[in-house]
Amino acid sequence: MKAFASWSGGKDSTLALFKAISFGYNVDKLLNTINEDGSYSRSHGIRAEVLKKQAEAIGKEIIQVSTSWQDYEKNFKDTIQKIKAEGIEFGVFGDIYVEEHREWIERVCSEVGIKPVFPLWKMDSEKIVREFLDLGFKAVVCSVKEGVLGKEWLGRELNESFIEDIKKEGLDVCGENGEYHTFVYDGPIFNHGLKLKFGRVLYRKGYYFLEISLA
Repeated sequence: MKAFASWSGGKDSTLALFKAISFGYNVDKLLNTINEDGSYSRSHGIRAEVLKKQAEAIGKEIIQVSTSWQDYEKNFKDTIQKIKAEGIEFGVFGDIYVEEHREWIERVCSEVGIKPVFPLWKMDSEKIVREFLDLGFKAVVCSVKEGVLGKEWLGRELNESFIEDIKKEGLDVCGENGEYHTFVYDGPIFNHGLKLKFGRVLYRKGYYFLEISLA
């Protein structure tokens, strides 16, 4: 069962990958979208080269697709068409409960002849984060939504105190509605962990992003 994983570098795509592998899927490619100039990932604002090092640490090939939001669907489908030639039949996605996201994925996958797999679908958000941590994964907050969480959340480690604090804010523990995003730097699918350095805080289109590089 050859598959690719839709990849952000964050906790949900990481846990979905872990689960898909445990289900017996052979996932050797990570599909990641980056901005037009190829410098940062589209959703999480992580440097493209840092994501490459993350994929190397996991032992997977990363395919980075440079695209605008306007051409996102076309470029996403074009890339899947190319890797299908290698016998890939499935796509692994880390979506949890947003129906319109799942509907988009199912439509796009059906149009290119790929079967989508949703290992986290309808799981409880807090249970997802706790399972992620119990398995030994490590992650930090790399972006937050303006007006929802403050910049002081950037760089915070995902741990028990994070769970309790995010619950006090009355937000989804997984940040499924874009409240925050994460970068995973170690865990059971990593051949070795990554050492992180934090840089500037950047602002783009309603989000604050923490620049992360590797030590």
